[in-house]
Amino acid sequence: MSDGYVLCVFPPLGFERPFCYAISASASFRAGVVPENVGGHAKARGIGLGEVFISDSGKSVMPILFYNTLTRSKEEFNAIKPNEAGMYTCGPTIYNYAHIGNFRAYMFEDLVRRYLTFRGYKVTHIMNLTDVEDKLIRTCRETGKSLKEITAHYARAFFEDIDTLGIWRADAYPAATDHIPEMVDLIKALREKGHTYEEKGSIYFNLTTFPKYGRLSHMNLEDLKTGASGRVDADEYEAEEARDFALWKAWDEQDGDVYWETELGKGRPGWHIECSAMSMKYLGPHFDIHCGGIDNMFPHHENEIAQSCCATGAPFVNYWLHCAHLMVEGRKMAKSLGNFYTLRDLLAKGLDPLAIRYTLIATHYRQPSNFSFDAVAAASQALRRIRDFRIRLEEIHGEGDELLQECRDCEAEFIANMDDDLNISGALGAVFNFIRDVNRKIDDGGVGSAGAIHVLDLLDQLNQVTGIFAPPVEDTVPREVLDRVAARQQARREKRFAEADAIRDQLLNEGWIIEDTPDGQRVKRV
Repeated sequence: MSDGYVLCVFPPLGFERPFCYAISASASFRAGVVPENVGGHAKARGIGLGEVFISDSGKSVMPILFYNTLTRSKEEFNAIKPNEAGMYTCGPTIYNYAHIGNFRAYMFEDLVRRYLTFRGYKVTHIMNLTDVEDKLIRTCRETGKSLKEITAHYARAFFEDIDTLGIWRADAYPAATDHIPEMVDLIKALREKGHTYEEKGSIYFNLTTFPKYGRLSHMNLEDLKTGASGRVDADEYEAEEARDFALWKAWDEQDGDVYWETELGKGRPGWHIECSAMSMKYLGPHFDIHCGGIDNMFPHHENEIAQSCCATGAPFVNYWLHCAHLMVEGRKMAKSLGNFYTLRDLLAKGLDPLAIRYTLIATHYRQPSNFSFDAVAAASQALRRIRDFRIRLEEIHGEGDELLQECRDCEAEFIANMDDDLNISGALGAVFNFIRDVNRKIDDGGVGSAGAIHVLDLLDQLNQVTGIFAPPVEDTVPREVLDRVAARQQARREKRFAEADAIRDQLLNEGWIIEDTPDGQRVKRV
């Protein structure tokens, strides 16, 4: 290897030597096994998951690139602390069941966390629970139920839903109502530094004291200056209403018993101050990643930046990641259109949660996604293909190709796509091309048991990122049935068709049907 190349090491997958990428100075790409004499050419930080070899020039390769909304560009991810990542995501307002648009955002955030973990980072993930906010108070008023009664119910539902979809739980779920003192302290800090004013007991952030306001949403600053002459009390509002926003809302009769007696007066926090206070408590005043849906960018995230930077005098977040909207059957989701679905609505229609997960992650997070029942059906077919592929691999015994290079190439292509701003469609495409090619090798009888194990190990590794490459437990086929399916396949290869037919008929009598498909044999319950 020459000085023109740098190496990036990835999970060994039980291979004899770690697998690596090699990138030339001319940006040409090749993949292979780390040379035995690599120590003479490069300095290694390590050879574990996601570890990187450094060339003699000191430049690492294969960085993870994220599209930073703040700069409107793809940027190399450089964590504040080596091999660690602090990540904050805006969680649900627990006044109702989360809808599938919400879950698109949560699924994207799950993918970010999973991939960073796969690449060797220790991720600290914090997701808030908004349990006091305008919509919640309105729900209390309309239902006659207490704030705690409503939020406890929908918080339980939220956790049930994310578990159903295989979304990893965050390290902490701070609730706004448990962090009122932190919000009060943050507002006091802003007041002491001259960023607030008070009207009728409510405290507002003065936009004119933060000249950089609007950087995230790339709004016209002159327009903002004009708009900032007024104030807005609503937690959510449109860009054309950009005005001084409420940090602390004085109590009024419509709030009922939702209020706190503090040194700021009787009232409750504004929505935006909640995330600033809780993110900084658990991740510090300056952390790596803040995620959310594109609808959170303004005003919520814009306001978070303003109040956080003004309170601390330091940068707030390095990378802002936003996912695009979800359409349903080609239209904006709305109850009036009859296309508004919670996860529970979809499960009641008999949809497979894993197929829903697949559908929600399959489109790149910055592209608008169209959720349709046809898309879920296609996802189910893709999952069946994965399941049947794994069944075929479990059937394989004896000698044959170990598929080491094929596994390495597939993993390399998967990682290269995911490193490029989580290009999940390209990554999945690489895996399905790999499945097709290995199926052809199995058809030709050229794959041995060692090769099957390597492929299954690879799928298990990639499942840690996607959550879709492990078969559902209920689809497990008994070992004894798989052995007979394998025997039938061998009989067909050797043109012992009567014997193969007898095995098929016997299994059918026992409740198992074998289907011969272009991807190989498929066995399932009758």
